[in-house]
Amino acid sequence: MFVDSHCHLDRLSDNTHGGDLNATLEAARTADVSQFLAIAVTLEDVPNLAALAREHQDVVISAGLHPLHTVEQEPSVDDIIDMADQYGAVAIGESGLDYHYRESVPADVQYARFKRHLMAAHELELPIVVHTREAKDDTLALLREHTDPKVGGVLHCFTEDLDMAREAIKLGFYISLSGIVTFRNAESLRALVRKLPLDRLLVETDSPYLAPVPYRGKPNEPAWVVKVAECIADERRISVDEVAMQTTANFYQLFRAAVPEAPAHIRNGLAQAGLV
Repeated sequence: MFVDSHCHLDRLSDNTHGGDLNATLEAARTADVSQFLAIAVTLEDVPNLAALAREHQDVVISAGLHPLHTVEQEPSVDDIIDMADQYGAVAIGESGLDYHYRESVPADVQYARFKRHLMAAHELELPIVVHTREAKDDTLALLREHTDPKVGGVLHCFTEDLDMAREAIKLGFYISLSGIVTFRNAESLRALVRKLPLDRLLVETDSPYLAPVPYRGKPNEPAWVVKVAECIADERRISVDEVAMQTTANFYQLFRAAVPEAPAHIRNGLAQAGLV
């Protein structure tokens, strides 16, 4: 059983199963993907994502504003809290810092936005989904100041260094790997996979972006999270089943609000293991 811990179901390409979300999700379920965390890019996305979650018991959602998305009015802490609370989000985000691209949203605006998301997550005691690129020091500083290690969060689509991953783990965070780990030029990331504790890893697609090998160049879809797990298994020389079981347990341990939506045998196993 696999979990796609980060996908943009409302932004899947029309080229993915002819634009039929039901068919896309069914293809993933056939591949043993049995839970999806649909990530908000803007707060305006949240009501539509919530509608998807009502239609599909295996879909849960986040609420937040991407660091690179431009808006006329920055959301307040209360705006984020209200949206997450009203629509039953299991996480805040994605938010964070992306200093690779500063033209659309300046670094100081990103910083203030991320801080408000962290404050909202702390208030709601929800994990935060963090987008971070070329912003190691500022990201870690804000996480140290505003997050509770007992709640934590996830550094999604991780491509930074081992030191950053280890520091985040100390702060109660998980590290999520995407299709990038399968890319030919991602050897440094694969080396990191071999060193990180398996009980702190998640898998994701970030679909419709970042399709893994052998699907590069195509719109990504949740079924292909299995390719990420297979790559991790190869690098660690363990079975794909072990990766699937541990990353699934990790997901439900982090996103505890998603546990009621988990299949009964998963809930029972987590309870017996003392994970929830």
